[in-house]
Amino acid sequence: MLALDLADAGTASGHDVHAFSRAELDVTDAPAVTSAVARVDPDVVVNCAAWTDVDGAEAAEDVAVAVNGTGAGNIAAAAVAAGAWTIHVSSDYVFDGSKSTPYIESDPTGPHSAYGRSKLAGEVAVARAAPAAHTIVRTAWLFGARGPCFPKTIMRLAAERDELNVVDDQVGCPTFTGDLARALVALAEGPLEGVVHVAAAGECSWYEFAAAIVDSAALACDVQPCGTKDFPRPAPRPAYSVLRSERGVSVPVLPSWQAGLASFMTLALPPRVASA
Repeated sequence: MLALDLADAGTASGHDVHAFSRAELDVTDAPAVTSAVARVDPDVVVNCAAWTDVDGAEAAEDVAVAVNGTGAGNIAAAAVAAGAWTIHVSSDYVFDGSKSTPYIESDPTGPHSAYGRSKLAGEVAVARAAPAAHTIVRTAWLFGARGPCFPKTIMRLAAERDELNVVDDQVGCPTFTGDLARALVALAEGPLEGVVHVAAAGECSWYEFAAAIVDSAALACDVQPCGTKDFPRPAPRPAYSVLRSERGVSVPVLPSWQAGLASFMTLALPPRVASA
């Protein structure tokens, strides 16, 4: 989802892009990663590979850490060996979600889920492997036109049902991958060392996001709020994970989540046929 948008954004900005699919490169295979990066001889390596099954990670934390932690370190080490900068994509799940104001880069981490721990392990591995040549980009609630995501699920369910119940006690920043991809290209062109938060402007609950999706898709479904306790999941979710940056004007600013949703809808919905 993100990687495809990033490849397009990089190409559109005039860069030579070399993208490896999961089938072409296993990030947990350190020698293979080193060899692949050396062949390309890049200026910047952006790691979009990740174990993203949040609930599945609870039962397979070692596998999640192998990809999100060790694999991230393998990529950073290979980039250093090739003289390249590393940009690593991390997550709001590295925080515990107990704040009521936006998380900034200097806030202490404290993941409550296996997925969050695996993503934090990746941050540590990248910083250790490339101490003076890395950017760790924390983002949140990604959705995009070319992969499974929350808006697609909501539109499918809303087309099948008269009513949906969606949690309203988890708040974050739904971030469109097309917007984030352009921000990653900007960071590749002017690397910023250390951790940066890059997420959509504004904030909302999953319920508010779902209601906006249903409205944008003009679907006749009633969206109702409910609590996290009504939908227990294996992995705990941060109750509040809004991300903002304290690092100044050098950090790319994304459009609002509403603008991102509008961009998504132009790609996800079939074109309307004009009536006679």
